[in-house]
Amino acid sequence: MAYEHTVARYRNLYAKLLRLYPKPYCERFGEGMEQTFNDLLRERTYTESGLFGFVLWVFIETSAGIIRENITFIMMQNKNIIRIVLATAFVLLIPLLAMLFTDQVAWDLADFVIAGTLLVGTGLTYELIARKSGKIAYRAAVGIAVAAALLLVWMNLAVGLIGNEENPANLMYIGVLAVGLIGAIIARLEPHGMAHALFATALAQVLVPVIALIIWKPPFTSGVVAVLAVNAFFVALWLVSALLFRRAARYQ
Repeated sequence: MAYEHTVARYRNLYAKLLRLYPKPYCERFGEGMEQTFNDLLRERTYTESGLFGFVLWVFIETSAGIIRENITFIMMQNKNIIRIVLATAFVLLIPLLAMLFTDQVAWDLADFVIAGTLLVGTGLTYELIARKSGKIAYRAAVGIAVAAALLLVWMNLAVGLIGNEENPANLMYIGVLAVGLIGAIIARLEPHGMAHALFATALAQVLVPVIALIIWKPPFTSGVVAVLAVNAFFVALWLVSALLFRRAARYQ
């Protein structure tokens, strides 16, 4: 009786162990694996040979399979996230290698952390929003918008768009990004509303150098043309994104 109780306990434990497999795998192979285990367990019971050793070996092998299948499942479900992380690592490898050959590149740990956070954050933002629609126009619009936001933040942190990175006028670009973010929230990522949000973002970008010329004119009068040119570049990106969203809305 005690022996049968032990066998029943092994079967119960193995059935619970199989539930740790990813759900699709468990639904496809779980029943067959459990039946095979029960058949082999029955054979061992009749011969009364090495039951505990057999069960231990099966549990170890099954546990290794569970770990392997769960890792594979996570990678398959998050292939784009893995690509984003790998792409970020590749980009960060460039300044790291450059530091070995020139003193012109001098990044510290904080620089790598900030850059990595920006790149991964941009990639994840694109992945999250682009899932909203399979339309090429929509996905292109999202890509241009998040790329523009990344460049705007990166350039401001690196050299500053107005004067240098310490010029307080550059803080107004936070407002530009806030306009786009709030607009996207209000639009609920729907293409028609996103088009309006990006047009508003472009307008906010236009106002920044105008306000800066009025308030901070002396510090950067020598670079007015450069400031206007850089801002015109970002305005163009916002407008292209808005037009693509409008096109996506037309075909929705």
